[in-house]
Amino acid sequence: MATSQSQSENITQPPLGSARATVLIAGSGIAGLSAAIHFAEFSNVILLAKSSIDEGNTRYAQGGIATVWAENDSFEEHIKDTLDAGAGLCHKDTVEICVKEGPARIKELMDWGVQFSNTLHQEGGHHKRRILHAQDFTGLAIEEALVKKVRGIPNIKILERHMVVDLIMEGKLAPHSETSNLGECLGAYVLNSDTNEIFSIASDLTIFASGGMGKVYLYTTNPDVATGDGVAVAYRAGARIANMEFMQFHPTCLFHPNAKSFLITEALRGEGGILRNQKGEDFMKSYHEMGSLAPRYVVSQSIDKELKKSGDAHAWLDLRHIDEKDFQEKFPQVYQECRKYGIMVPEQMIPVVPAAHSMCGGILTDLNAQTSVKGLLAIGEVACTGLHGANRLASNSLLEGVVFAKRAAVHAREYLVKHSPTTTPKSLPAWDTGRAVDMEEQIDIAATWREIRTLMWNYVGIVRSDRRLRRARERLSLIRHELNEDYWKFKLNRDLVELRNLLIVAELIVECAIRRKESRGLHLNVDYPITVSTLAIDTVI
Repeated sequence: MATSQSQSENITQPPLGSARATVLIAGSGIAGLSAAIHFAEFSNVILLAKSSIDEGNTRYAQGGIATVWAENDSFEEHIKDTLDAGAGLCHKDTVEICVKEGPARIKELMDWGVQFSNTLHQEGGHHKRRILHAQDFTGLAIEEALVKKVRGIPNIKILERHMVVDLIMEGKLAPHSETSNLGECLGAYVLNSDTNEIFSIASDLTIFASGGMGKVYLYTTNPDVATGDGVAVAYRAGARIANMEFMQFHPTCLFHPNAKSFLITEALRGEGGILRNQKGEDFMKSYHEMGSLAPRYVVSQSIDKELKKSGDAHAWLDLRHIDEKDFQEKFPQVYQECRKYGIMVPEQMIPVVPAAHSMCGGILTDLNAQTSVKGLLAIGEVACTGLHGANRLASNSLLEGVVFAKRAAVHAREYLVKHSPTTTPKSLPAWDTGRAVDMEEQIDIAATWREIRTLMWNYVGIVRSDRRLRRARERLSLIRHELNEDYWKFKLNRDLVELRNLLIVAELIVECAIRRKESRGLHLNVDYPITVSTLAIDTVI
């Protein structure tokens, strides 16, 4: 249920017809909340949260946020680790910006109330301890501090349980225009999930910070809200999308029949945790010189190979060398969750499997978060800035979100000054439901949702082949034809909007994977097992 007016004065219900803001931000993770704080310094902001304001990938980030913080570390080393993990596809200018601007953004988070632990962690792919954390509740600590900060800013209006249905494009308001260009983004149609009513919000600037898309896969560490809405909506509006073949599978998700995709933080391997097969062998030594601290994609692919080779259901994470009291103090969330399921850590090993975790691709942006659509910015996991390349270095994602939130505000300020209120309509056309009727039952949505996620897991997972990718494309095409019928036949609700977006995301992942005729980073195709130097370019749709 959305937070009531009495709990927060800046939660408002808009008029049913339309609303207006200088800046409309969709998403309430670290990127969206940070952007709201920065933009509120010089404009009024409407912030949309698809669920409650504190629900999203940020709050579940256990490991932490990477930045150069120790005296024995350097920008050059962090840059090198990021480039090495990215498998030749990182944009070096983006990497340098994020690394060098990182410490200032961390200090800003501290000023906003985030309290980090005194010790630094090390994670896979990092050669130094540079992960700031708040025990293993880092994302939650950041989310809570930023939500508190945002709630105290009067010119930020928060709409919980609201999501963007589609962008309102200048070109669509002139259907008889001779140009095929959709033009500038003028705002968005927004769904109130409690009432299923859709209204328009006119804005001078729209920012997508809507997070990831892990729910496109059957097994994921992501919460239910991570359905790739921003990418799908931006694609429909003509935005360029890049590198969707690079879905990062977190190597260590808790394997238990009653656990719902609980992530086992990579920091445990930074503390000496060893991955073992059912024979007890430290198998990672045979795959990479860094062993269990190898980059995530290497670890995920290696576990996948081991499980397929042996037929075993899971691997083990061995932490028996850690003192129980020390374990409980450093990793209280993992300790509590494992023991809840009868896994008596650290004396017992943790059963783990890979699961879809983080998208390295997304809406293509420049160094200031601008997309190819005028008036539309993208920040955080929904964006493809070039930081992650073909594989995200652990704990760089929170860093990217906070760095680009600041850059977006700094560089958009001039745009907003020049953008006269007369250049965009004060109000936009109301949503037209046409002849759509209420949906009588949800069984088709649930069945199609599971079909897409199972299809993606089986055919477009950690290891791929041309045959499986083609089969996935054919089946998704059939689903699209069926779904289009329902989409225009029935009145919209959150489930139907999410399903439409999830399908588009799945198709984009498959199309990008088919286009890449090599294996690189997170993308492993058995028909093209070699990394080709001349193909170190983004896949852009």
